[in-house]
Amino acid sequence: MKALRSITCSLVLALCAGSLAWAADLPTETPESQGFSSERLARIAPVIKKEIEKGQYPGAVMLVARHGKVVYFDSVGQLDPAGGKPMTKDAIFRMYSMTKPYTSVAIMMLMEEGKLRVSDPVSKFIPAFANLQVSVPVTDPYTGATKYINVPTEREVTIQDLLRHTSGFVYGQYTSNPKVKELYAKEGVDWKDLTGAEQIERLAKVPLAHQPGSTFEYGLSIDVLGRVVEAVSGKTLSEFLQERVFGPLGMKDSAFIVSPDKAGRLAQPFATDPATKTPITLLDVTVAQKNDAGGAGSVGTAADYARFLQMMINGGQLDGVRLLSPSTVRYMTADHLGPDIKFSGITTLPPGTGFGLGFAVRKETGRFEVSGNEGEYYWAGAAGTGFYVDPKDDMFVVWMTQGQPGMARRYDRYLFKQMVYQAIER
Repeated sequence: MKALRSITCSLVLALCAGSLAWAADLPTETPESQGFSSERLARIAPVIKKEIEKGQYPGAVMLVARHGKVVYFDSVGQLDPAGGKPMTKDAIFRMYSMTKPYTSVAIMMLMEEGKLRVSDPVSKFIPAFANLQVSVPVTDPYTGATKYINVPTEREVTIQDLLRHTSGFVYGQYTSNPKVKELYAKEGVDWKDLTGAEQIERLAKVPLAHQPGSTFEYGLSIDVLGRVVEAVSGKTLSEFLQERVFGPLGMKDSAFIVSPDKAGRLAQPFATDPATKTPITLLDVTVAQKNDAGGAGSVGTAADYARFLQMMINGGQLDGVRLLSPSTVRYMTADHLGPDIKFSGITTLPPGTGFGLGFAVRKETGRFEVSGNEGEYYWAGAAGTGFYVDPKDDMFVVWMTQGQPGMARRYDRYLFKQMVYQAIER
């Protein structure tokens, strides 16, 4: 029995070593050297393969790093279900909202250069937002009916409001304010198929869904933040990120468009959603968009995102390249909501969770539905990508799939995270 167990462990270690070779741009080590069990990490792939067999998603790429070393890197399933091509570790994914941390880091880099403060009104950089109004419900005293009227803002929207989603800029299709939902549809407010100037012009025409600073509602705040980066830097957001983040960190496949020579590595979803039988249509990232959507438009690989997260967990630097100071990283990954902020909209935060400047922040070790620690920060993308950074355990995990945007994707990444944490031995 001992001999069989020894052979099994040797095979697991060999598989781990083979998969780690793909992550050559970050140091790699055996799981045991970083406090993981190889045997327990080997449980992950069979669990995820069962989800793939059930039709949850075509394939996945998974990466785990601790103490600056990659200990697990694997790919399962299919890259493109239409052609049957197997998933590869260098697959390129549509990041959707995992773009938001990039844009948030960009704005904080400009803050460190003294070019803005988080308390600055957004109108200082985008004058069209100087005289915004807020849509508020009022009750007719005679009929009891609710109607919505516009009132002046009690204060201007600030950079901090954009970073923590308390600006009143929302996603029109998801907001709980019916009047704002109606006006977003009427004016064509969105992040897709608009130039940056058109996006600002349309947003400035409609009222905010909430008074600035009063309510967390996830939405277009980071897209607006991308326009601020452009106004301050004089560059497009993609140019700024390439020159100041992607390039310096060696994130060679991160961009806002997939070039023709890389298109064969682009992960694809099923043609139709297995649950609803409706067609799945994701962003066509092989063509240039009309604007660089700071909240949704980027692409990249698991290995690229790992370099970004290693920079964050290192306190703002990687391989001698410093993007942020340690104090700024701590500031960004602390809760900026507090007890006075209300919550609204479809994208809710789990119990015991707040929001910092670009990241959700776990305030308690308990209550959350999957293992982790107080102080963890994370976010995810609508089409199936996600990450978790745990400073207490000095580790992070990256999860990449492509599927129908929706709440089902939260289950997918939580399942993976659960399987990672059960493999920690010390």
